[in-house]
Amino acid sequence: MAMSKELLGSSLLERSSFVPASGFLFNHRFNQKQNKLSVSPVLVPSEKRRLHLRKATWTPVATISEDLRKLVTPEKPVKFKVRAVVTIRRKNKEDFKETISKHLDSFTEKFGRNVVLQLVSSEIDPKTKAPKKSSEAVLKDWEKKSKVKAERVHYTAEIMVESNFGEPGAITVNNKHQNEFFLETITIEGFACGPVHFFCNSWVQSKKDLPGNRIFFSNKPYLPSETPDGLRELREKELKELRGDGKGTRKSCERIYDYDTYNDLGNPDKGIELARPILGGKDIPYPRRCRTGRHPTDTDMKTERRVEEPLYVPRDEAFEESKQDTFAAGRLKAVLHNLIPSLVASLSADNHDFKGFADVDSLYKEGLKLKVSLQDELLKKLPLPKVVSQGQALLRYDTPKILTRDKFAWLRDDEFARQALAGINPVNIERLEVFPPVSKLDPTIYGPPESAFKEEHIVGHLEGKSVPQALEEKRLFMLDFHDIYLPFLEKINALDGRKAYATRTLFFLTQLGTLKPIAIELGLPCNEKRVLTPPVDATSNWLWQLGKAHVCSNDAGVHQLVNHWLRTHACMEPFILAAHRQLSAMHPIFKLLDPHMRYTLEINGLARQTLISASGVIESCFTPGKYCMEMSAAAYRNLWRFDLEGLPADLIRRGMAVEDPTQPHGLKLVIEDYPYANDGLLIWFAIESWVRTYVNRYYPDSSVIHSDIELQAWYSEAINVGHADLREESWWPKLSDAESLTSILTTLIWLASAQHAALNFGQYPYGGYVPNRPPLMRRLIPGVGDPEYAFFVTEPQRFFFSALPSLLQSTQFMAVVDTLSTHSPDEEYIGERQQPSIWSGDAEIVDAFYGFSAEIQRIEKEIEKRNEDPSLRNRCGAGVLPYELLAPSSEPGVTCRGVPNSVSI
Repeated sequence: MAMSKELLGSSLLERSSFVPASGFLFNHRFNQKQNKLSVSPVLVPSEKRRLHLRKATWTPVATISEDLRKLVTPEKPVKFKVRAVVTIRRKNKEDFKETISKHLDSFTEKFGRNVVLQLVSSEIDPKTKAPKKSSEAVLKDWEKKSKVKAERVHYTAEIMVESNFGEPGAITVNNKHQNEFFLETITIEGFACGPVHFFCNSWVQSKKDLPGNRIFFSNKPYLPSETPDGLRELREKELKELRGDGKGTRKSCERIYDYDTYNDLGNPDKGIELARPILGGKDIPYPRRCRTGRHPTDTDMKTERRVEEPLYVPRDEAFEESKQDTFAAGRLKAVLHNLIPSLVASLSADNHDFKGFADVDSLYKEGLKLKVSLQDELLKKLPLPKVVSQGQALLRYDTPKILTRDKFAWLRDDEFARQALAGINPVNIERLEVFPPVSKLDPTIYGPPESAFKEEHIVGHLEGKSVPQALEEKRLFMLDFHDIYLPFLEKINALDGRKAYATRTLFFLTQLGTLKPIAIELGLPCNEKRVLTPPVDATSNWLWQLGKAHVCSNDAGVHQLVNHWLRTHACMEPFILAAHRQLSAMHPIFKLLDPHMRYTLEINGLARQTLISASGVIESCFTPGKYCMEMSAAAYRNLWRFDLEGLPADLIRRGMAVEDPTQPHGLKLVIEDYPYANDGLLIWFAIESWVRTYVNRYYPDSSVIHSDIELQAWYSEAINVGHADLREESWWPKLSDAESLTSILTTLIWLASAQHAALNFGQYPYGGYVPNRPPLMRRLIPGVGDPEYAFFVTEPQRFFFSALPSLLQSTQFMAVVDTLSTHSPDEEYIGERQQPSIWSGDAEIVDAFYGFSAEIQRIEKEIEKRNEDPSLRNRCGAGVLPYELLAPSSEPGVTCRGVPNSVSI
């Protein structure tokens, strides 16, 4: 057997039927015409047969028949060919330089400037003590196929290997062309073990840009301790290259993952008003972002210089062409760089307020009239179908979904409350446990911690119950934005055109299972507090509407800056960076997380460049203005805890659920009809079950987890470097056993997929109608005797709209959230994977994934069923929007549904 293994390669022999039996040995011949190894039985005399079997079964004997040695030991291994099928994705659009380089590549193919492949065995050559390697081979027909008009082009190569090569574990690619190319897959055919698949999905750079060969590993997963000897060195080499040396300015062609602080949000070289503090460090804790290594500004050596060209992200993290051109980066860039300046140019001279609801409605019916002189330029630069060219230049917005069933639903108190459970920010509602609520801020700085709410404010709205009864029966709930806004109010209200309160809103759970708002507290510095209650006349009705608008503005800010950006974008980035730096592509946990990391670094980089930067969209459109990111950092320091980011833990923290072993998943919701939680728990436990199956497959006991050096390095680096400012916190989960690993991975996948989807894809459907969720407010609510009170009393509707964002602010905001709410055509949704049948070389895991996919499809049908159940009043009824933000699948576009695998927009 040992000699047969040497002849054929051990893994090939073990997975084939060519094993000696019943007195036969096999004579191996290589048929060059048929390009295959032929095997024919040879009868061995019984005496020699027993000797052979004894040698195969036991330890080698000291001597062996010379005749037998000649029979079974060839002079040298036989060589044979295997076939490589290489799939390369072409660019749809090429610039002039790329076209010239493409023609040059076709020409130089004749002179040996090719794409060269070489297989690397999983085995070590006992003579050289190095991995066994095949002969080098070049891709065929590159020049011939250069004019093929197809998105994917398949090339082949014939690779010579020796019969003792063993099983291929890696392949190297050397690109001697001028251009990079996107390598999707390589499949090797011709080995006895069957086809060997390599999932590459990577840009392969020209050797002139990045010297050296690219390494790709087969789809077979290995823990570090199980890595075949032939792959150990390559595994370490690949990770070392991905980490880089932490020096220099990163080039767009590189694939280096490293950390830095948020020191690139300001632009002090253009004026002191654009200077911003550095986020990340002892003074202002914040997660780390991907390092770009740009030079410092002239004004401040600690601030990184901003650049107009695309911001560096590792090359494989950049948007693919279809996403970039159709919906995401290209469209957002068009909005930011072409539409918004056109709006400013057209409207700045007449930046009027909306005079009434008809003005808002006209944005969807008639469109926004722009200066005719801007028409031609705008139409050329802005690839949006909403720009209409007939007559005057118009920008027509789609009607937001909130208006499609009941145009005036947003005005009603029940809809205001329903959106706290089933709107775009359903993660702030909490059960009230103490009345009056109490602040956690320092009373020596911010005054007495007790709220201004009194029993007389709410007792008439509790359906005959006392306040203690309502608390005991878990019927009182709250949206509490007091502590996060109050420390910033003086600075916010000093800004031009920005006015805010620190709000608290109380809700009562009715017998029907719906919430109704019963009181709003409006807090200002110096302990100045005001309480509004549901209206009883015309004046109090308009005051109440203004109060709700301020609550919605607070809600919009916390939603965008904390729940959306911080919790699902910024806090995920360190885990992604650490995964690429510490987990090999062949590590099973990397294979599990891979689809949930797609595009996140690119969208976060784009956000730093244009959305969360100084004077960017977020500062321009949200009440906190230049203090937006400082508020986000305050939430990171005071509120964010990784151990409470999972859905069940978050619901329990907010008092929205209690542990109950009699329930299917050990959890009982306090509000039974809580659409976000109802649907979210279905997805959470489906993810958890899939992850638990996956983890148990590779980690049968805790010792394997403790000894997994890559896994431990990943989690440690994500905390100690990526979240360095909070690394000493005691609440970080310990990575000690299969259950803790399952919990950590489930939380990350939940945040990247369902949590982000619930918070992102309803932004335009709900927020595209600005009166429903004004992102900023420009006026405080006047009281009797205030100078503005007379204006409010005589023209309440105009006063209301003068407090909301202006026309320019509204249209800027609408254009951006429309883009951010859009699914791209290449979106990959939860339960989906590229090449689902072979993404892993572990058949058991592939089967388990199909089971997970089937469960996601079942959940989608259950959500559809719930949205048709009239007893669920928070998602079904006259004029009520169904809750579909956690429905897993979606078509491209703004659909208000769909759960992508990753934070990709």
